[in-house]
Amino acid sequence: MSTAPGFRTVALIIASAMFMEQLDGTILATALPAMAASFDVSPLHMSVALTSYMLSLAVFIPASGAIADRYGSRNVFRAAIALFTIGSILCGLAGNLPLLVVSRLLQGIGGAMMVPVGRLVLLRSVPKSELVSAMSWLLVPALIGPVVGPPLGGFIVTWVSWRWIFYINVPIGLAGIWLATKYVPDVRLTERVPFDRVGFVLSGASLSCLVFGLEMASRGSASLGGSTGLIIAGMVCGAGYLLYSRKVAHPILDMSLMRFPTFRLSVVAGSLTRITAGAVPFLLPLMMQLGFGLSAAHSGVITFVSALGAMLMKATAAPVLRRFGFRATLVWNGVFSMVCVALCALFRPDWPLWIIYAVLLLSGFFQSLQFSAYNTVAYADVPSERFSSATSFYTTFQQLMLSLGICVAAAALHVSVVWHGRDSAAMPDFSVAFLVVTFISLIAAPVCALLPRNAGAEMSGHRAR
Repeated sequence: MSTAPGFRTVALIIASAMFMEQLDGTILATALPAMAASFDVSPLHMSVALTSYMLSLAVFIPASGAIADRYGSRNVFRAAIALFTIGSILCGLAGNLPLLVVSRLLQGIGGAMMVPVGRLVLLRSVPKSELVSAMSWLLVPALIGPVVGPPLGGFIVTWVSWRWIFYINVPIGLAGIWLATKYVPDVRLTERVPFDRVGFVLSGASLSCLVFGLEMASRGSASLGGSTGLIIAGMVCGAGYLLYSRKVAHPILDMSLMRFPTFRLSVVAGSLTRITAGAVPFLLPLMMQLGFGLSAAHSGVITFVSALGAMLMKATAAPVLRRFGFRATLVWNGVFSMVCVALCALFRPDWPLWIIYAVLLLSGFFQSLQFSAYNTVAYADVPSERFSSATSFYTTFQQLMLSLGICVAAAALHVSVVWHGRDSAAMPDFSVAFLVVTFISLIAAPVCALLPRNAGAEMSGHRAR
């Protein structure tokens, strides 16, 4: 099947939903200091506004594939946009941090359905030989969100009010609901499988306890016993789920997918790399505003450059993978991308802006190529009839590790601030945080080296010599 005009229309609608979600996330990161002042809390404590959303994603994404198969992709996709839009309105009305967290959780339920279900529609519409181009083409409009987000967020926070960063989702959401009703196909499996309610409860309890336990520990906002207890409870529920999932025919998170080598290595290596991907959007705006002393608007203009680099990469993904293959690209490009992020640890206010721009541009370019490769090779060996469970599984771990990246970055900042006896984060503390997350993500390179030379050759068109 070729990329027919109908496919392009559907891809644009899905990309619009991704645009809304990405725009929301990048604007929020830029607005965190202003929101902290409004709520009278420390800027470091605002990380909960990011992790609560990702927590909701991690809990509800496992159910997205099964729900789409049962109720139809169009109905689920349309309802997800509506939930995300309602959550955005409530976020804008929030009068304190706890209310914002609850509203972000509701937003996350919508986001948990939007992106995985949209990706599932494409996976079932495009043959594997065209998947690299289809994924890259799909993500170009979605990447406009991170490009527009930081400067737009800086402008809104500086000249209007941070509350409008949520209200701008309303017209986009209403347009998305109308377009989904008219154009998105109602894709669903003819064979109906029972919904794994027990697995949903166990996996949800495990993921929520782990994320909130790590988030509380990273901010030092609770006793050591409280955060440790949550983490232990999450591990116990996780172990219970693993034992339970072996006894059911259709578990909500199908661990047997890890038997496919490309899927397994993409999950493991991609998880390590996403530690940095989750940390950078949290660290960079804070560093520019707290460390450099810049306004939110000026900070946004600087940090948008990495998203611009990501957009520039999309046209090169297919030829690069065709020339070098998935294994070589993931190994060497992974090293290059982490070196670029590590250079952010050396940023200082007296640096020439053009050097900072160059580092961020290269960082965005190499990271975007890395994730395009991960997101594609993961499905190289997975049969098409298992795309639904594979998408839910893969996206769950993707969001969990992005959330963990924020927790690791916040923890590194908090420890460094306390260690040096400071009241707030300074430039050396941000340097420590950048180096910690990049060191963790560098471990992904030797994991990627375990891929076969011809991994994903049908997708990339690469033929190993």
